Amino acid sequence: MSEHDFHTAAASLITMALTEDIGSGDITTGVLIEAHQPGSALIIARQDLVCCGLDVVGQVYGRISAEVRMRTLAGEGEHAASGAKLAELQGPCPALLTGERTALNFLQRLSGIATLTRSLADAIAHTKAVLLDTRKTTPGWRVLEKKAVRCGGGRNHRMGLFDAMLIKENHIAACGGIKPALTKARAGCPAGMQIEIEVRSLDELQQALDCGPDMIMLDNMPCEDMRRAVELTAGRIPLEASGNVSLKTIAAVAETGVDYISCGALTHSAPAADVSMLIEQA
Repeated sequence: MSEHDFHTAAASLITMALTEDIGSGDITTGVLIEAHQPGSALIIARQDLVCCGLDVVGQVYGRISAEVRMRTLAGEGEHAASGAKLAELQGPCPALLTGERTALNFLQRLSGIATLTRSLADAIAHTKAVLLDTRKTTPGWRVLEKKAVRCGGGRNHRMGLFDAMLIKENHIAACGGIKPALTKARAGCPAGMQIEIEVRSLDELQQALDCGPDMIMLDNMPCEDMRRAVELTAGRIPLEASGNVSLKTIAAVAETGVDYISCGALTHSAPAADVSMLIEQA
């Protein structure tokens, strides 16, 4: 995923967000504030967080007014303490006010994901396990949310259905079993594309090992079974643990010896970071 992909995805979301928020016009600002009144503002962290999304804030204001200037005071992926100044804005006061909610919505969502990701990544830093995201993203936001995961210290799993094969429980059922599913996958998979298969038991693991996929997902296995799976696999094929991963459980999962841990909560359950914008009084 390139920066071009990110900015293209952000641009589309910004168009939609500004349209739904501004509609026919910002009535309150239009009545209270002179059109050319200058203004300045600070964006502030109201909690400890990992910053992500200030570039989108800049895009939002660039769309509203070419006269708005923004100076970032925190980098993408950097920790910011509660009370820290994240950015300074200067420009027409009406533009600053009109864009406030949309800009902060992007910033709080992306920083929330980055902050949660950092917490989980730190919890397994003493192991070899790598934290992965999933496709459980907000529709339309995937490119942005997966960047937030990277800012928090996680790694992206596949972007979609097009860039890797992941044979899941329902695929296996539809194909009639693990062996026929993997046989068909090997025959039809594009050259160089990874084939991963999901297993739910040690018996299914052995079936998968006999067929030699590129990666195996251990789905909702208890830790004792995952430890046994690591022993049985003996480093031949990377193992990914998945299912009900949280801050409370992730260290124990990582300590089983798995190579990867995927966590849908990074993107589907991350709480929004608490950020605000303060206009400096005229």
